[in-house]
Amino acid sequence: MENYTAGGEGILLNCSMSGRHNFIFTLIPVVYGCNFVTGMVGNSMVVAVIYRYMKLKTVANVFVLNLAISDLTFLITLPMWATFTATGYQWPFGGFLCKASAGLVMFNLYSSIFFLSALSIDRYLAIVHPVRSRQRRTVLYARITCVLVLLFALLLSVPTALTRDLMHITNYNITTCGVLHPEGSRHLLLTISLMKSILGFLFPFFIIITCYCLIGGALVRARSIQKTTRSRDDEVLRILASAVLVFFLCWVPHQVLHFMDLLAQLKVVTNCVMVDFIDTAMPFTICIAFLNSCVNPILYSFVGQNFRKNLFRLLHCSPSGPEGTQPYISTKMSTYSYRVSKVLHLTNKNKQAMEAMSNVKRGEKEVKCVLILEPQIDYVL
Repeated sequence: MENYTAGGEGILLNCSMSGRHNFIFTLIPVVYGCNFVTGMVGNSMVVAVIYRYMKLKTVANVFVLNLAISDLTFLITLPMWATFTATGYQWPFGGFLCKASAGLVMFNLYSSIFFLSALSIDRYLAIVHPVRSRQRRTVLYARITCVLVLLFALLLSVPTALTRDLMHITNYNITTCGVLHPEGSRHLLLTISLMKSILGFLFPFFIIITCYCLIGGALVRARSIQKTTRSRDDEVLRILASAVLVFFLCWVPHQVLHFMDLLAQLKVVTNCVMVDFIDTAMPFTICIAFLNSCVNPILYSFVGQNFRKNLFRLLHCSPSGPEGTQPYISTKMSTYSYRVSKVLHLTNKNKQAMEAMSNVKRGEKEVKCVLILEPQIDYVL
């Protein structure tokens, strides 16, 4: 929110033209509308396919379904925010929806990022440690994790909902939905902002990028041992890199502007030119962050071959087989979950066997040393 002066009948904006440009009131609602349509269609397809064909029989299915539902819960608020922007920041929906919509935005921010972190950890365990993690990667644990994620996200979103309220702006005679931070509540403002930056971005991003780097390292080591899968491993690495890159690009611009806006809220930045830049750029960074809710189903579901097959069955684009024949999400990464671990585990045994073969003397009876590798398994995620 801009710098302001509180009066008896309302709030007087000190930088009266800050962030109020006609192209914002025209362009941002259009982008919100596109995000709403794309996100609703994509996430609804994820929910429908998992519920209809895949069921909640695997850890990945549970996490992806909850991620899609969380995104859908947030997306239903986009028409209100589009109307809010199109009318010049006039909020016509009342105080309750002002608080509830702002709370849902923060709830989605935390829950989506936490579910993405849980998916990253699950990918790491499934691909790098499939045998040791088999007892822990159960549907029951996944459901408990989802409940904890939702409760924690709800708890973190409550302060935003409580501090958001209707305010009358005397400069333009409008009633807007915003956050008013009096002088005595700067500590609360700082706490909410730090939680959003640390718990809502930095810490989850560290988990995600660490897990995917470890997965990539395991795939590279496996590829150096079995060079026949070079092209397929490269494809997996590209998927992992895309997931991290999209997450980074969607959230970094908003987090940077959020920090700058915090400085303006604390009146560290008071120059109206800088405040205008922050308030003008902020809606666009919010659109980019909201885009992550639309991209999630593409990255975490549509890349799966079995998901695409079941999607075509749902849309009646392919012959339908017996239900339940493909009850799990099999991303391209899952093909390597068992093989990578076994290849790395058997490397030392292979070397010892080769040394034994080289030590066979010429005059002795030929010894045939057969290495029996366990079959490659498309490990159920």
